[in-house]
Amino acid sequence: MTRFVALALVICAVLVWPAAALAHDAPENAQSRWVMADWMLDTFFVFSGFALVAFIVAWKAGHFQDLDAHASIPLFVEEEDYYTPDWALDEEEWTDADR
Repeated sequence: MTRFVALALVICAVLVWPAAALAHDAPENAQSRWVMADWMLDTFFVFSGFALVAFIVAWKAGHFQDLDAHASIPLFVEEEDYYTPDWALDEEEWTDADR
């Protein structure tokens, strides 16, 4: 039980510690204007790196084999046509256009 409490306190401390950096106003200078851009760029590279690693792992595990056969599976599903309005299916309009 004491290990659990100690672990909970460490997790809380780790989550609360970065908030201390936000508690004060940073001085405005030429470098501080780029802090947000640097953070966004770093985050982009980190997440794109994770996505690349996940893609390579999935590729090496064989999840992208025979994609042509899997792509045709949704074509075999019979569904009601929700997108075509009823007036478009009316045959009277098509017979008028043939004249």
